[in-house]
Amino acid sequence: MAHKNKAVWGTRFSNTTSKLFEKIGSSIDVDKRLYEEDIHGSIVHAQMLVKQKIINKKIGKKIIKGLKKIRVEIKSKKFIFNRKYEDIHLNIEKRLFDIIGNDAGFLHIARSRNDQVITDFKLWVKKASEEIIKNLNILIKSFLKKSEMTVETIMPGFTHLKNAQPISFAHYLLAYVEMFKRDKNRFNSNIKYIDECPLGVGALTGTSYKIDRNFTSKKLGFKKPTSNSIDTVSDRDFALDFLSSASICAMHISRFAEELIIWNSDIFKLIKLNDKVLTGSSIMPQKKNPDPAELIRGRAGKNFGSLQAMLTTMKGLPLSYYKDMQEDKALVFNSFDTLLESIHITNELIINLKPNKERMLSLANEGYTTATDFADYLVQNNNLSFREAYKISAKLVNYAEKNKKNLNQLNFKELKKMNKNLNKNVMKVFNVKNSVNLKTSYGGTAIKNIKKMISRLKKEFK
Repeated sequence: MAHKNKAVWGTRFSNTTSKLFEKIGSSIDVDKRLYEEDIHGSIVHAQMLVKQKIINKKIGKKIIKGLKKIRVEIKSKKFIFNRKYEDIHLNIEKRLFDIIGNDAGFLHIARSRNDQVITDFKLWVKKASEEIIKNLNILIKSFLKKSEMTVETIMPGFTHLKNAQPISFAHYLLAYVEMFKRDKNRFNSNIKYIDECPLGVGALTGTSYKIDRNFTSKKLGFKKPTSNSIDTVSDRDFALDFLSSASICAMHISRFAEELIIWNSDIFKLIKLNDKVLTGSSIMPQKKNPDPAELIRGRAGKNFGSLQAMLTTMKGLPLSYYKDMQEDKALVFNSFDTLLESIHITNELIINLKPNKERMLSLANEGYTTATDFADYLVQNNNLSFREAYKISAKLVNYAEKNKKNLNQLNFKELKKMNKNLNKNVMKVFNVKNSVNLKTSYGGTAIKNIKKMISRLKKEFK
């Protein structure tokens, strides 16, 4: 029989496929990962065909029983995948013929591999997005736990990698929580966008069979069927959405990794990392290197590359389906694997991170970080415009720099040289903890703000 020694479409061809094309045209090594979705989709499709009386119940039960047997074989690693049958769909169909005979041929009524593959792929991307969201929740909780332990740890906030203004270390960590929350929202939005069932549109035109696409959609967990058969088989927006969201999340993780690498350096010494997340050198016995942070920083490039590759693949394709689109799954699978691993490593890093509180506080007092506080004090207490106050504060910084002092080392007599109307309570302006606590505007770094935010976030991510 044809199905035993040829591809399913082999009847039309007089010569066998070249070995080279069989190798590059086959996607089974990649898309066998879709076996669960493919079998689930096929079972629902068979149920719909029976319900609509397109095939009889006996054949439907036979098909479903055979598909369930194949699922067990794959899970128990007894299933043999063959490149000759190109992809997961035809490998499963071939095995179904082996198990139940010619009745297997009824399963492909009213569907094409075009709508079949995109259904499988959408189901997988939904599941993958949910897995990313679950792990981002775990990561956020780890950041919150570390934030709660470091609320009163004062460090310099940076702009241009120069000391800018004093902040709480917890406030710094909560900035990443906000990023990861947005990442979560992107993946959640993607799940909403993807919530249309492709199955039943056929190759590109729909079908003449009296199918029930609403039944199929509901059974597969989609909100509704897709509305245009041509767009359905052409659509890879959902893959691009996933790759884009993965790239943005990887970028956030990479930024955090970069922070850790800088802070852990012998120049900054702002944090210490547990030996669990460090590696050594083959030649320098003293070295303890933050390799995991460097790896996730580097791997972000793989996420970006997958997105760029997919955009390039799709940019010149007319409607509707082309073999170019076969590249989509490897790109999405690789991006998912890379991102998930990066999230896991980031979680290990934050758990095994300890701030060097003394060094942080010391560095917060360097670089004239309270100069803006002095300018604000002049505005609020001496009836000056901010630009006037800015000039006076700049003069003070120049004086301190010339005399090789930090601002908190200046005495009241020196301050009076800048403005004769100053009151002695100006001295508290140069205390970095006081500086932090003055930033009470919503979203600011004041300790009471941070405590409220942590409390709110803990309820959100309990």
